[in-house]
Amino acid sequence: MSQSVATKELAKKIINNEKTLILDVRNTDEFDNWKIEGENVEVINEPYFNLLDSVDPVVDKLDKDQEIIAVCAKGGSSEMIADMMEEAGFSQVYNLEGGMKAWSEHLEPVKIGDLSDGGALYQFVRLGKGCLSYFIESDGEAAVVDANRMIDVYEDFAKERGVQIKYTIDTHLHADHISGGRMLAEKTGGTYYLPEKDATEVTFDFAGLEEGKDITVGRTSIQVQPLYSPGHTIGSTSLIVDDQYLLTGDILFVRSIGRPDLAGKAEDWVGDLRNTLYSRYKELSDNLVVLPAHYSFAEELGKGGSVSARLGDLYQRNAGLQVEDENEFRKMVTENLPPQPNAYEDIRKTNMGKITPEVEEQKEMETGPNRCAVEG
Repeated sequence: MSQSVATKELAKKIINNEKTLILDVRNTDEFDNWKIEGENVEVINEPYFNLLDSVDPVVDKLDKDQEIIAVCAKGGSSEMIADMMEEAGFSQVYNLEGGMKAWSEHLEPVKIGDLSDGGALYQFVRLGKGCLSYFIESDGEAAVVDANRMIDVYEDFAKERGVQIKYTIDTHLHADHISGGRMLAEKTGGTYYLPEKDATEVTFDFAGLEEGKDITVGRTSIQVQPLYSPGHTIGSTSLIVDDQYLLTGDILFVRSIGRPDLAGKAEDWVGDLRNTLYSRYKELSDNLVVLPAHYSFAEELGKGGSVSARLGDLYQRNAGLQVEDENEFRKMVTENLPPQPNAYEDIRKTNMGKITPEVEEQKEMETGPNRCAVEG
């Protein structure tokens, strides 16, 4: 029987830039929509049905002695194919436990840097979905920003670090993934922050995330300074942490900029988006390190698996920040848009508290890549 590999082991390989070969046995349309990616990852797609009688279709494409990780939607079909390949003489075939469903949920913590007075900032990279969340700690307290729904990961991390989660913060009302912010705050007795302009339809209590109202983590000088930065949503609010880091939510990414259409308001919000990117952020220090809530391309993963860039550098190289003509910019962000995220309307309703889907349904709703950026 073939061996298996856990999502954690695969994540380490990708983050460490190890050569990785994936045999994805899902249907081609599913594969084309969403796949495992990484700078040193090679992926071969051969649908399961083509391999049921024999693994001959892949024999000529693969070396029998190389390490191969077989992947399917949930781990069952790929396990069967991995067994067949082993019988055919392949010596190092591993099945990815839980398949793409499990891969979509894996969160990998990466340390971004130290903060004043002994604090630290961590980025949680959701490799299978491109979501990025943050853990700010200082003096026994922590704040979690843009949490995913797998909140036990943050709880376990806080326990390991010996800190209490006091605050959870969403930079905006998310449309591509279900937020864990409110649930995490409820479980830890913390305060949940959400921008009020994004919360006009929410059904629960929250604290307003507002510019001018700093959030202090611990007894140190780590100030989380909200900066109103509309455009992706009308309430989008960035965070300046410790005068070093700019958490941009879904407004500015390393390789692209946020899309303004996920609440059906592209024409209304494009002006806000331009003002945030071309005026408000321009007034900030070039040395701030931009930490977005998502990434779209494997090349955005830096050393150690983190996703970040200096603000001044992005003004030099991010194509979304180079469009001087306002009409051209408007055209770019209203016409050059990828398909909308899977089930994004239901995800928004879930994040408003209007509907409460079962866990399995939530997993299905989140299947597929994030699509919060204008295509670069």
